[in-house]
Amino acid sequence: MKPPCSLYCSLWFLLLLGAGSLLLLVRLQDLTEMVPQQSPGVNVLVAPRWPVEKSPLSPSSDSSPLAFEDSAGGSKPPVTKRHRKLLLKSNFAASSAPAGGEEEQRVKQQQQLARTQESRRRLLADVCAKYQPGVAEQRVSQRQVSRVYVEDRSRLLYCEVPKAGCSNWKRVLMVLGGSATSTRDIPHDAAHYANHLRRLESYDRAGIAERLRSYTKVLFIREPFERLVSAFRDKFESPNSYYHPVFGRPIISRYRANATHTALRTGAGVTFREFIQYLLDVRRPVGMDIHWEPVSQLCNPCLLRYNFIGKFESLEEEANFLLQSIGAPRNLTFPDFKDRNPLAERTSSKITQRYFAQLNSTERQKAFDFYYMDYLMFNYPKPFKDLH
Repeated sequence: MKPPCSLYCSLWFLLLLGAGSLLLLVRLQDLTEMVPQQSPGVNVLVAPRWPVEKSPLSPSSDSSPLAFEDSAGGSKPPVTKRHRKLLLKSNFAASSAPAGGEEEQRVKQQQQLARTQESRRRLLADVCAKYQPGVAEQRVSQRQVSRVYVEDRSRLLYCEVPKAGCSNWKRVLMVLGGSATSTRDIPHDAAHYANHLRRLESYDRAGIAERLRSYTKVLFIREPFERLVSAFRDKFESPNSYYHPVFGRPIISRYRANATHTALRTGAGVTFREFIQYLLDVRRPVGMDIHWEPVSQLCNPCLLRYNFIGKFESLEEEANFLLQSIGAPRNLTFPDFKDRNPLAERTSSKITQRYFAQLNSTERQKAFDFYYMDYLMFNYPKPFKDLH
């Protein structure tokens, strides 16, 4: 006896229902993969970060890998292929938006900073090739690297240029080296006299050569006249137990007519014109000092070929760009405080002009000639129109 038709219909209905349920289950699985996992109230999808560069010379073109993180920073399972495609589409849409987001602006800013570095290095190389041809092939002496500080953990070499942010740079090197936890905890004297930093000259020849070859070499400079005025104000207009007797007394004795006994005894009260007379004198009564020595002589840029040339005029931005480029801890940023004579106004171009107005055109020209290579190497414009 044949089974009734209703039985066949019921079987077909159950088969269709099972197939439909299976398709629905597969579809739900796909949707689950497309939705990012979240902690309550926390979006755990991390935006692509600007990669830490292997070299500060140019920004990397590679994107950082995308990943999920929970609220405690732990790693979650990898992003699915489908989700990665969705992310790439959303990133492309965001980058092509007319207004542009903060991340896009930050990437553009870093690319511009990298291009600036390339331009500065190229200019320096051209000037060196013209004025000091072949110097880069010369053997480096310990004296020529006596102002270069070493930070081995970050593979960093920093040439100290006084009055161009060197105190704060020493603080940064101390934190990078592990001898301090915060730049704000380091007093001025500790940064200079108890910093536990090694100079490159303290290594043997092989150690010097290897570090010059493989470390990132950093130089920060400042407009030469502005740096000079800053040094004068700091060392001669403020109380100073070293510069007044060691430099002030011979300067006053040599260049001031009818100097008082008090001035000759203390060395206080050196005028800017007297200081310039001392600076330009080929037979100085007292030697050169690093605070006003030209950077072209102090740091030997043609010989050492620095990877990174920063400027005091954009110090924080460029220093932080460098720190990110070498993979420094994210919580370490370049300090912006001034703890030496903190109440004194920072030396600016306006203040510099006021000091140099005390000189005649011949004295200004001679001072410009003294720093000519610094102006040329680092592309600073002439500070006065009558200079040639």
